[in-house]
Amino acid sequence: MSTIEKIQEEVLVEEAVGANHEIVLHNDDVNTFDHVINTLVRVCKHDDLQAEQCALLVHYKGKCTVKTGSIEELMPQCSALLDAGLSAELI
Repeated sequence: MSTIEKIQEEVLVEEAVGANHEIVLHNDDVNTFDHVINTLVRVCKHDDLQAEQCALLVHYKGKCTVKTGSIEELMPQCSALLDAGLSAELI
């Protein structure tokens, strides 16, 4: 005779209200890694490691989501990235 165990997991789902937009950074042949990293730290409040990882993803994959949040929060950050000469879009 075998014993069948039933495991019930409680899964919490948190709806991300207002955090459904993202800033996507695109690769370019103009900006240095240092400039991209420093700009992500300054504008998006990334730590050094996170900014470096994003810069590498952009370089090797062509793009990377660097920030998510509400449209009101992201608009000035995306503008600051663009003002710094980076290729970014808000989606």
